[in-house]
Amino acid sequence: MAKSKVEKAPQLKFPDDLQIIVPYLDKYDATDVEGRYLHWSQLKWRVPKAEAEAIWKTVKFKRMSQYKSIALTGEDGRPFVYCTPHSMEALLYQLVKMAGGNVGAIADSSASDSLQNMFLVSSLIMEEAITSAQLEGAATTREVAKRMLEEEREPVDEDERMILNNYLLLKYAEQNKDEPLTLDVMLEFHRIATAGTTENNVVPGEFRQDNDIYIGDGDGNIAHQPPDFQQLHERLQRLCDFANQQHTGLQGCDFIHPVIKAIMLHFMLGYEHPFRDGNGRTARALFYWFMLKSDYTLFKYVSISKLLREKPKDYGLSFMYTENDANDLTYFIYFQLDIILKAFEELKLYLNKKADEFREITEVLEKTSFGQQLNFVQKDLIKKAVKEPGRVFSAKEIANAYTISANTARSYLAKLAQLKLFLSTKDGKTMLYIAPSDLLAKLNRNKR
Repeated sequence: MAKSKVEKAPQLKFPDDLQIIVPYLDKYDATDVEGRYLHWSQLKWRVPKAEAEAIWKTVKFKRMSQYKSIALTGEDGRPFVYCTPHSMEALLYQLVKMAGGNVGAIADSSASDSLQNMFLVSSLIMEEAITSAQLEGAATTREVAKRMLEEEREPVDEDERMILNNYLLLKYAEQNKDEPLTLDVMLEFHRIATAGTTENNVVPGEFRQDNDIYIGDGDGNIAHQPPDFQQLHERLQRLCDFANQQHTGLQGCDFIHPVIKAIMLHFMLGYEHPFRDGNGRTARALFYWFMLKSDYTLFKYVSISKLLREKPKDYGLSFMYTENDANDLTYFIYFQLDIILKAFEELKLYLNKKADEFREITEVLEKTSFGQQLNFVQKDLIKKAVKEPGRVFSAKEIANAYTISANTARSYLAKLAQLKLFLSTKDGKTMLYIAPSDLLAKLNRNKR
């Protein structure tokens, strides 16, 4: 199989190239006028052909003057480097404004934080688990997958198993956010991600024992050949040390923005590719782990996998550009920042949509005799029941979805049955509640 063809950039040589770049120093910077961090293969088509090489070397000079290296190296022994041009600082500023606040700061809706948090708890944690599995090839529909997670039923096939694993993986990342990263934690991430799956003869919780693994570029070529498996233990220990090291900029230590550091961890796990399968899921879990560790709590509600799934080629190119251009991580950082910001925009749209849906059903309920008798969860259940006539609810599902006790969930459902808004039946010893097909008509008939 051929090596993927990303054209090698012209090399800047000192002092030979100094006279070549001097005429361009005032005209060009690390990014173009639109703030884009272009690779040579992108830049050369946007400038006069005769001057392309000189302009590239000028841009490279500007970047090199801003480079910061990190304590991690490529297989070639050179350190990974990055820079933070003005456009990146602007992206980080936008992101911190959204991700550092509460839920209400994201949505335009006037709905309260508590109401929006309920939407998040009931739906969004599951979204990343589902889309992460779909990114890896799982074919289960979102509706079926979500119902499985809500009802806590056992997966019926490997695709569903992958989705459940991802859900448990994100939960594990959150539960262990205050713990240091160790090889054992990394292996546990992987064990959870791949338990019960057989893709590529994966062994859950074990590093690969050979070098017959490569990352494809989507066109049948090799985009990246990971380092020798015999170096994995040492290289991954350095990655753990980097993750655990303080980069606050205080007391003499270096500063790395937490979002950038989380992106670096994501990249490095993919670069090392220590497992036969499940590297992507483990890398994304590591990203979430560090974001939650850095107190960006809203990240557990944001799905980056959905957007990565929509841009597989751009993801691969950002990876190849980094490796192709002297281990410059800036390409990958820009790509991921763009993905994260779009994910927050989708979260904002989702919250507003859910708030509008809830408001609509609340307005209907307030005109009936039921309005004053129902709490938030019961009103939200009626909203779901109106949208899905015939849907079956259980106390276990409701307890999981709204983070309440099973007894509380049972009492909420029993009240809805008592008011004849839900139908009740038994499956063995389990009480089930069904959304009647005429629920909306019943509410409208009950208007005062």
